[in-house]
Amino acid sequence: MPPLEKTQHPKPFKLRKSLATRKQEVAGIRTKFPTKIPVIIERYQKEKYLPPLDKTKFLVPQELTMSQFVTIIRNRMTLMPSQAFYLLINNSGIASMSLTMAQLYKDHKDEDGFLYMTYASQEMFGHCICYISTVMPYLNVSQI
Repeated sequence: MPPLEKTQHPKPFKLRKSLATRKQEVAGIRTKFPTKIPVIIERYQKEKYLPPLDKTKFLVPQELTMSQFVTIIRNRMTLMPSQAFYLLINNSGIASMSLTMAQLYKDHKDEDGFLYMTYASQEMFGHCICYISTVMPYLNVSQI
């Protein structure tokens, strides 16, 4: 599959809004939807193959597993079964597919209250990512 045309990447969510604004937004979300996890998903800046998502913010049920969430995101991108993609937590590691969103949120939420994820194709790390995504429950990419 040929690479997508190079498009202008918008600023990351954290650079578009101040910390105070983001904290206020999360407080409002958590008050209104206490059983939902506020998630920000952004495309890896140098990604060439995966399409951009139609939105960045997601409110996710806390009991949803990472595996179920990956399926939802995969369907939103309308990927072919042969296309791989990976969700990195806080731009640094891959979570176990059996973890719930509540567990991920508890361990990895940002100081502003959002859980940040970045999606990328395997081209980001080459062949190593296939191994770590199936064997390690959570591995910091800097350890590779």
